[in-house]
Amino acid sequence: MSELPKAYEPQDVEKKWYASWNDAGCFRADENSSKEGYSIVIPPPNVTGILHLGHVLNNSIQDILARRARQKGKEVLWLPGTDHAGIATQTKVERQLRENEHMTRRDLGREKFLERVWDWKEEHGGIIIKQLKRLGCSCDWDRERFTMDAEYSEWVAKVFTDLFNQGLIYRGKRMVNWCPVSLTALSDEEVIMKPQNSKLYFMRYELVDAPGEYLEISTTRPETLMGDTAVAVNPKDERYGKYVGRKVRRPFPPAEIEIIADDHVDVEFGTGALKITPAHDKNDFEIGQRHGLEIIDIMHPDGTINCPEVPELDNLDRFVARRKAAAKLEEMGLLIKVEEYENSVGYSERADVVIEPRISMQWFLKYPAVPEATEAVANGDISFRPERWRKTYANWMENIQDWCISRQLWWGHQIPVWYRKEKATELQEAESLDMNDLQHGDIYVGTVPPTDEDNWVRDEDVMDTWFSSWLWPFATMNEQERSKFYPTADLVTGPDIIFFWVARMIMAGYQFTEELPFKNVYFTAIIRDAQGRKMSKSLGNSPDPIDLMDKYGADGLRFGLMRIAPVGSDICFEEDSVAEGRNFANKLYNACRFRQMNSDARLEIPASWEGIELPATHLDILAKLDGLFVSLEKSYANYRFNEVCQQLYEFFWTEYCDKFLEAVKGDFRSEDPAVKELTLKVMDTVMSRYLQCLHPFMPHITEELSLRLGFLADDEFVMQKELPTEPVLAGVDAADIAEAQRVAAAVYQAAARLRNLKAEYKLANSRDVKFVLKPAGEWVTSQIDTLAVLAGAKEVSIDVDYAPERGTPAAVTDIGEAYMPLDGLIDVDAEKKRLSDEIAKVEKDLQKCQGMLNNKNFVDRAPEAVVAVERERLAELQAKVAQFNEMLAAL
Repeated sequence: MSELPKAYEPQDVEKKWYASWNDAGCFRADENSSKEGYSIVIPPPNVTGILHLGHVLNNSIQDILARRARQKGKEVLWLPGTDHAGIATQTKVERQLRENEHMTRRDLGREKFLERVWDWKEEHGGIIIKQLKRLGCSCDWDRERFTMDAEYSEWVAKVFTDLFNQGLIYRGKRMVNWCPVSLTALSDEEVIMKPQNSKLYFMRYELVDAPGEYLEISTTRPETLMGDTAVAVNPKDERYGKYVGRKVRRPFPPAEIEIIADDHVDVEFGTGALKITPAHDKNDFEIGQRHGLEIIDIMHPDGTINCPEVPELDNLDRFVARRKAAAKLEEMGLLIKVEEYENSVGYSERADVVIEPRISMQWFLKYPAVPEATEAVANGDISFRPERWRKTYANWMENIQDWCISRQLWWGHQIPVWYRKEKATELQEAESLDMNDLQHGDIYVGTVPPTDEDNWVRDEDVMDTWFSSWLWPFATMNEQERSKFYPTADLVTGPDIIFFWVARMIMAGYQFTEELPFKNVYFTAIIRDAQGRKMSKSLGNSPDPIDLMDKYGADGLRFGLMRIAPVGSDICFEEDSVAEGRNFANKLYNACRFRQMNSDARLEIPASWEGIELPATHLDILAKLDGLFVSLEKSYANYRFNEVCQQLYEFFWTEYCDKFLEAVKGDFRSEDPAVKELTLKVMDTVMSRYLQCLHPFMPHITEELSLRLGFLADDEFVMQKELPTEPVLAGVDAADIAEAQRVAAAVYQAAARLRNLKAEYKLANSRDVKFVLKPAGEWVTSQIDTLAVLAGAKEVSIDVDYAPERGTPAAVTDIGEAYMPLDGLIDVDAEKKRLSDEIAKVEKDLQKCQGMLNNKNFVDRAPEAVVAVERERLAELQAKVAQFNEMLAAL
């Protein structure tokens, strides 16, 4: 046993232990082990990423699961890695090029640009990995994967080729989210909806067959009217029934377009008549498909207008063109009015610009294994926690649409498709490509280039980043690793990517491995600030986890955050919760120092407590320790990590420190060394097991204290030590345990009442107080010394015939009637004055409160919650007055 320093310094301890675990290979999974396999694959953070509180929550949960599984005797693989983050990474490197060298990627060319990206990745791409290590994550870092690794890239190419050969991948023109800055298609997940103060433009289109008669139209985007190919109304809208089938004149460039009826039109929006621009709105596109409308694209990829027929708008930025188009309508006498309008607008997550719905030639995937993936969650083969997300998942699977898997980037997995050089231009401009083109020999699809590569031109697009990450659970492992660790046990992720990642991984698992990829999915909560706002850099309400760890320690951050993270509810984060985690670590440390201060001897903990006579408080704390093991097991089984955290907190702070440690302080003043030794052995029994239980949440400090207190053998780690399977009190008579717990509970309850009596008379800190007890039975005699220590009393004497003076403060407890004679303890006259002053003060507040509640206007008009608070306050004030009057009468 080595002496603990006076103060706990988490930074030094955490750095030391993480290095020790890593150097000893504690994180390394053995695929040849005979132990039961347990595995988690880390949701790969973007290689551009830095740690935020969402990462802390997610990875703390994974680490807790991994460390707990090791304690249960399993061979654990927690496989880490990062995602190449196509758009985010390319954007960073392109920005550097512009700012430092005034160049674009096209100035460099594809090959040299990709060399720059790899250089950037090697220099800056490991930041978040280092930060996860700082948090204490016990990942198998020797198996760290990257979605652009050669082996992983082979998987991606193979999957694309197989799916294409099965007729599930094709190329065609479809409506996509388009970023006019990054010049690429985006997934829905890469589009952030933001509330906007927009404008709603009301204009009129002249009826072709009734010159001078107009149909009123409403739109938020007048700059796209050059692409209008119809006006739509709802068939149920009686206002417009007579117009359906007729035509109106599009103002510019002039054209006659038909009025159509479609159920999609919202009768309540604007005028109820909408201009339909199939090339520039997803809903308009679908309406256009239903009605066979012409598709006119009037916008360049960079968001500028492409309409030479209207030269005053041609090549203008779309938002400039919006104002110009409105002004042109006004000049033509066709603009009726403009109203302020609040709506949600999609922004590119990386470029932070408004996205454009755009018709674009892209590669698409018809999802495979949909029935298997749907059924797996429906029948419980894959469990969702919280379970309510099953409904969200099922709804998406029922309405699944083809996946746009191509991106117009250079950084990423390049589409493994080659076009015959002499037909390349024709094929690249073709409306669609599928298996027929492969069979005709016009295209080549494969995991390696064609042998006569010089005669072919490769497709320039890369695959959506999600197309590589949907393979993550199995493509990260070799065959031997999969045989041991696949399917994985748990996936911890956010519900915001339930479609983009979770559902796709399930489909990929069934398609390519013929089994599910994981058994349990735990969806983490959203972390919000004290005002309920989602944390973000733009709001400045998201603290840096590294700063928090510098201030409170990684263990303090983990414990503080996990304690406020209930299943299925968002987290309201305040820094005080992390401070409480740090305070808990200090409390733990000081309790262990208290043990060392009373003896630095390393004692042999009994293998069994059967046949050893123990005081009630000792037997009680050991029974509660056994109870803790049972309750923790139940909470872990239900993935209720905050419950586990709270149980660990309550046991240690309340049951062990506030009760047991206080109760046994007298043992260390005993003249009998056996008394002291027995108490030390009980303390060691509790702490050795408790530190194991706490380890998944606070790994560093538990490792430090276990070593310092002599609970570990040489070269042994808490993180590798299996939890005991037998209860501490195995073999001890259950009736004896029950009786001890009854006695201990009575003593603790009585001590609390005696402390309250002292506090009522401002004697809380006085050690001169004597109590007289009329006991509830003979058994009480053996508990008197313990009761005196817990009550902070000079003495507790037993007197079955005690006749108290009138007004002596008393308390009825489970161990008998307790009295506190006040002789010599207080200045009676001064106490009378104090109580009289207190009564006057409370009665004044009481009168004010009663006045408010007697005021009918207040009761009728104030919010119900406010009135309820006042009524509760009235009851509290009345109780205080009664208590003070009793105390005054007693004097």
